[in-house]
Amino acid sequence: MEETLLRIDDGQIERFRVEFRNVRAEVGKVIVGYGEIVDQLLITVLARGHCILEGVPGVGKTRLVQTLCDVLDLSSSRVQFTPDLMPADILGTNVVQESDTGEKFLKFQPGPVFANVILADEINRATPKTQSALLEAMQEKTVTVGNHTYRLDEPFVVLATLNPLELEATYPLPEAQVDRFFMKLRLEFPDMESIHEILDRTTQGEEPEVGRVWDGPKILSLREVAFSVPISEAVQDYAIRIVMGTQPSTEYAHAMTRQYLRYGASPRGSQALVLGGKIRALLEGRREVSREDIRSVVLPALRHRIILNFEGEAERIDTDTILRAIIDGTPE
Repeated sequence: MEETLLRIDDGQIERFRVEFRNVRAEVGKVIVGYGEIVDQLLITVLARGHCILEGVPGVGKTRLVQTLCDVLDLSSSRVQFTPDLMPADILGTNVVQESDTGEKFLKFQPGPVFANVILADEINRATPKTQSALLEAMQEKTVTVGNHTYRLDEPFVVLATLNPLELEATYPLPEAQVDRFFMKLRLEFPDMESIHEILDRTTQGEEPEVGRVWDGPKILSLREVAFSVPISEAVQDYAIRIVMGTQPSTEYAHAMTRQYLRYGASPRGSQALVLGGKIRALLEGRREVSREDIRSVVLPALRHRIILNFEGEAERIDTDTILRAIIDGTPE
């Protein structure tokens, strides 16, 4: 722990905060009213994770991701998920080609997944077979086609959008894939003032443009700083107890957990709390993670990892309500 502490100084913390503010400011030129969502998206990128954005049509999910791609000096691609989309449409496939001598051979044609930032638009519209094509890429950062495995370039981030209203011709994401997303963010309907600002920017002349701020090496260096932030055993224990509070079979299970949940968050949930807490600590100017940093990322990091039982589904319990109760009921 002492050795790690030496790697974080006030200069590194301030540079980290400045870099973060620069990206936030550029995104804010286009996106209105979602400052906390933008922060959580950037935390996901720096934590080596992937993100789900859920919201009704028209609130700017796709626009937000596209703006983030414009700000990051990285390669990006967009995949519009539809029921007829096949795994090869995402990963790529071997195609037959002919040499100058007439000899035929197979050559791999990379798919859109071979980019730094992937926008998986309306990911729940594709079949489970196609959704699962992203599992290896999201976890191992590799793609296997035939007998060959291809490594993806770092950083690699999947940003998926979901429409919670329309259920026709949609397929729920497999639990194993949902668990691989670092955060799930909910874009609420904007308020009156935000809508005024949106109209002013989009209906009166040219829309604002953003500049590129972060490139690949800068993101990797910021990640190194974030991962070096120390966390005490007591704070880490606090994060673990929150995750254990979502498991109905453990002694730490909350009363609402036992009543409404079939299954709780996995150890990946604990990883998300710690990594998210480390980045939050830097943004608050702290040298190590506090319990407040852990609490600040509980909802986006765990809301998609807990599964309601029959009673919870019947009563339409919001997972955020259960998580807030667990936070309140977990002693520091």
